[in-house]
Formats: sequence, structure tokens, C-alpha cells
Amino acid sequence: MPETTPYRLAVIVSSTREGRFGTTVAQWLAAQTAQRPEMDVDVIDLADHPLPVQLSNDPSPEAAAELAKVTPRLAEADAFIVITPEYNHSYPAPLKNLIDWHYTQWQAKPVAFVSYGGLSGGLRSVEHLRPVFAELHAVTIRETVSFHSPWGQFDETGRHHDEEAGQTAANAAKTMLDQLTWWAVSLREARAVRPYGK
Repeated sequence: MPETTPYRLAVIVSSTREGRFGTTVAQWLAAQTAQRPEMDVDVIDLADHPLPVQLSNDPSPEAAAELAKVTPRLAEADAFIVITPEYNHSYPAPLKNLIDWHYTQWQAKPVAFVSYGGLSGGLRSVEHLRPVFAELHAVTIRETVSFHSPWGQFDETGRHHDEEAGQTAANAAKTMLDQLTWWAVSLREARAVRPYGK
């Protein structure tokens, strides 16, 4: 597959809480990825996909129908960005549920993080997610973007009110996306030559 072919990036909005800030962060991220022609972005908002909590190797027809809306999109993705808040020093339950319903869909693919929260900016959530994705044979990107106490700092389109702070976040996003792109393209090429685990 030629490198000029855009790679498939799944952006996962993990919070489903009422009044969540994740959609604002997703809008901000969309402005960053829109500048990257090498990416074909698919946003998976977990609020739109309430997966069953009870895991099963033989899901009910209802569960299978919900999974059918998400699983193929994860399988087709070459890379992921997880947008996560921090709840009680960790990440949201719907995100863990999504992760646990799947396995091969994550393998040999890179995962980047955009986090938000209070003083920690959601970084404790990110650090909890790294070993989870390592267990799934995914590669987590070193650089992250984090927003510390961001409420009231963005307009309804996801634009930062403070131009200097907005530029700092955009610079961090560029570094993260550059790293994500290297891993996404490299691992896509590797999987095409030699399927992972075979």
C-alpha cells in the first residue's frame, strides 16, 4: 500500500457523562486533524454506542447489533486517538468496556491520547491506559495533549479563547500527530507484509 494512501484514524470520545466536555475537545482535535491530509478520520463517540456491560463470547442479538456498529470500524483503523477525562484518578467505564469487548482490533496499531481534567489534566487516566493497551499488543505514543481545568476556556466550536494557550496546544498536537503518523504508516506496512502474530 503506497504511503500516499491516507491511513485510517479512529478518534474515540470516551466520556458518556451528562454535560461532558469531551465533545468540545473532539471539536478542537478535529481542527488539528483537518490539517493532516495523510489521515482519514472516523469519530467513534461512545455516547452513540452503548455497548452491553456484560461481556460474552456469544453475545445476544441485541449486543451483536451494537457491536456491529463499532467493531468493524476498530478493525479497519490503522491508528487510534483516545479522548479521555479523568474520573477518580482513572478513565471512564465505557472506554474500558469498549476495550474489553475487542482484542485483535487493537493489535499492532498505535494509540495516542488527548486528555482533560482538573489540575492533572487527565494524565493519570492516560498512565492507567498505557499498560492496558500494552496488554492488547498496541503501541502507545509517548507525546500526549492534556488540558488542565479547561472548562470555560473554549468556545462552542472548540476554539481556545487564549490564542497563546491555543497555539501551545496545537504545537503539542502536531508533535503527537507526527509520531502517530510514523507508527501508523510503519505498522500498516508491516501488517501488510506479515500479519501480526503469524
